[in-house]
Amino acid sequence: MINVYSLSQKLDILFKTLLYDEKLPAGLSMQEKEIAFERLETILIDAGNTLISMNLSWFCDELRRFDIDCTEDELHRAEASARPIVSAEVSRLKSTENKDTSILYIKSILDNLQAADSASDSKKTKIVEYMLETVSESGQSQKLWNNILPGVPEALETLKKNNFQLAVVSNSNGSVENILNSLNLGHYFDHIFDSHIVGIEKPDPGFFRYALDMLNAEPETTLHIGDMYHVDVLGAWRAGIGAVLLDPFDDWRDYDCIRFPDLISVTRKITGIN
Repeated sequence: MINVYSLSQKLDILFKTLLYDEKLPAGLSMQEKEIAFERLETILIDAGNTLISMNLSWFCDELRRFDIDCTEDELHRAEASARPIVSAEVSRLKSTENKDTSILYIKSILDNLQAADSASDSKKTKIVEYMLETVSESGQSQKLWNNILPGVPEALETLKKNNFQLAVVSNSNGSVENILNSLNLGHYFDHIFDSHIVGIEKPDPGFFRYALDMLNAEPETTLHIGDMYHVDVLGAWRAGIGAVLLDPFDDWRDYDCIRFPDLISVTRKITGIN
């Protein structure tokens, strides 16, 4: 479960972050940082687009208010295409949870959605504003992010049966534990770390390092799984943790990291199950 951290604990996070040089060592690549899957003991997992996704049916219904008619599969494809765009801007935007990032995320989805090709920029702006206003209403984030990705329960069950220590490391608004519990996923995890509660966000290595401290885990035997290269992979690397990227549509093929289509395929690699 999520811990409510004391002031001294949050200061400890900040101190460790300030001590750490956030730049990756020159020339670091995945070829030089191979993952010893057979040695893993602890698995850190992102939440959004790794365990759960947005409610695509709801999103499609909302788009029809603006005469944009698309299927859930089309919207899923557009959303995945938006991830590299948003990821590359994280350094400039400073957070994955602020309004500017949300605007870019929704706008990028619309730009990659074929059904919205004919929509003017002003119309897309109105859609973005409407979506932000709707999602900001009390309790809406829990209703929006409520779809369990295929294979996730089976993957988590397999990892637990193989005695891996599991934790969520998520940039969120304080709702991730409630969301996972409402979907009957929370019980799989030894800890759920929410950036809003911890007071620090990925890709800051302090978030990962604090999770390691709380879990009494070593970076050499820990793996992080996420869906955003600049947030999940680089953040984990900076903390000395191996990382893999979920890439269901091969959108990240030009990035130097190990990629899998989904959580169940990573799980098979970790456990040696074909």
